[in-house]
Amino acid sequence: MQRYWRVLKLFWSTAIAAELEYRLNFAIAAVSSLGGLIGSLFGLFLFYRTGYEFPGWSWEEALVVLGVFTLLQGFSATVLAPNLNRIVRQVEQGTLDFVLLKPISSQFWLSTRTLSPWGLPDLIFGLIMIVYAGSRLGLPVTAYGLGIPPLLLGFISLYSLWFMLGATSIWFVKIYNVTEVLRGLLEAGRFPIGAYPVAYRVFFTFVIPVAFLTTVPAQAILSQGHWGWLLGSAGLSLLLLQISRWFWQFALRFYTSASS
Repeated sequence: MQRYWRVLKLFWSTAIAAELEYRLNFAIAAVSSLGGLIGSLFGLFLFYRTGYEFPGWSWEEALVVLGVFTLLQGFSATVLAPNLNRIVRQVEQGTLDFVLLKPISSQFWLSTRTLSPWGLPDLIFGLIMIVYAGSRLGLPVTAYGLGIPPLLLGFISLYSLWFMLGATSIWFVKIYNVTEVLRGLLEAGRFPIGAYPVAYRVFFTFVIPVAFLTTVPAQAILSQGHWGWLLGSAGLSLLLLQISRWFWQFALRFYTSASS
């Protein structure tokens, strides 16, 4: 474990040093994130401007959900997209051979090799929105800590789904559109799951687990969550993580190296 921790620190320190050579990109990313946040707030405002409320969700509580969704976007842009979107390129160019020859887990290497600081604005804006909404609701400081475990579990679930989609590039090299479909479905997480009709709630809970990514962490922060949902989130994330490991090992059986 210590060896992997040292490798991770080396990966991320070199990645950040390389990315900071283009510091103007951070300002551009911040402006882009701010524009996306304004658009999300405007979309939510369209529902609440006439006094309408999502069932069981006030304006401030819906802001917490949107803040969690923004954190999820920041995590995706910082860790997932820079690494997992490259799996397709590794397979297409044959450079996956060099990854498989390294004396560490290939899944670990592919998942953590680089880091993009351009997702940090979304992380910052998401935190600001959650704290602002929480202050309006009079939440204690401890309430924010309650949202950390389900939020981390949501990150693991999203990573596992994204990695499995990336692994399918061993059979279908051009799968960029598939990951975009996943990101499109995750857009549903910007609103509380209770905002959708029953059929959509079932789909976004048991098929694409959007509810566990945004609504469940928000409910934990608001002290509205049931322990069953938290246990379900933990079970789902651990199951998906294990399935991603099994799926990767299975996919490698069909990988044809560039040198063969």
